[in-house]
Amino acid sequence: MRWLVTGGAGFIGSHLAAELLSLHQEVVILDNLSSGAEANLAAVQKKVDPEAWQHLTLLKGDIRDAATCAQAMEGVDAILHQAAIASVPASMKDPRTTHDVNVTGTLNLLTSALNAGVTRFVYASSSAVYGSDARSTKIETQTGRILSPYAASKAIDEVYAQTFAEAYQMTTVGLRYFNVFGPRQDPSGPYAAVIPLWIQSTLEGKPIVINGDGLNTRDFIPVRNVVQANLLAATAPPLQIAGRAFNVGLGSGTDLNTLASLIRSMITERLARSVPPEPVHQDFRPGDIRHSTADISEARRLLEFDPYVTFEEGLKETVDWFVEQATPSPSPSPSA
Repeated sequence: MRWLVTGGAGFIGSHLAAELLSLHQEVVILDNLSSGAEANLAAVQKKVDPEAWQHLTLLKGDIRDAATCAQAMEGVDAILHQAAIASVPASMKDPRTTHDVNVTGTLNLLTSALNAGVTRFVYASSSAVYGSDARSTKIETQTGRILSPYAASKAIDEVYAQTFAEAYQMTTVGLRYFNVFGPRQDPSGPYAAVIPLWIQSTLEGKPIVINGDGLNTRDFIPVRNVVQANLLAATAPPLQIAGRAFNVGLGSGTDLNTLASLIRSMITERLARSVPPEPVHQDFRPGDIRHSTADISEARRLLEFDPYVTFEEGLKETVDWFVEQATPSPSPSPSA
């Protein structure tokens, strides 16, 4: 098959590209490299064999441009749409750009896919669509009021995808990601996710900063499980999944105090050095929800989604990757 991975130079997209290439698939990446990086693609190249690497095409372009989206569809069998501005704070600061990328960009891709006859369209949604829903366990059919422009953009994407499934018989499948983490996740910038940020802080000997008392829980899911969910959504029988959105998490929560403790202990053990500074607590962030865990029963039932990488396995793999990036390679010995 020939796959289009939008945002394929990004964190999740590059893991998808690597897995597809390892399965001897043709992969087209569409990415404007605004948040993705050539370094992620270099990591993919190291991971796959040289012959598989020849089946990758990188198209540098923006999903906000309809002509670029149409060009990317040539010969494509399925789409894994990951390109987005994936930040609540960024959307609060600049809602228009978030809308243009996340909504207009997605509509451009849906329309281009329709015109090109591509019938399978898997896209990244978000647990942010649950908004004000006070239930600690999130169920797909029970959402609350939308609380940010980012969440609004993902909710609108779901509406458009459902509409294309109904109106044009396209098999669109949304994946509501919870807290995805893993190797190659960017720890820098003001909107960095908590796990890479805390790992980086600990490696630099800085204290982890926890907003609130640390008892908030999140459903942290290793990226390899997210790759699995995408491929299952792209290949599952269409009858029961078209137009639907599914939770993608582990189905269990981890509180922030436990997360901080695990990161500190794993890095201490990995580097055999003194225990890093104790975490520092500061005020809760406005709008932060207390608990968020995915109910993945529908994904299990209809996609046969079965997360195979545990939270601690994924965290160790992520810590090991960050440590390796931070450790300089040994210089070659001088010739005798």
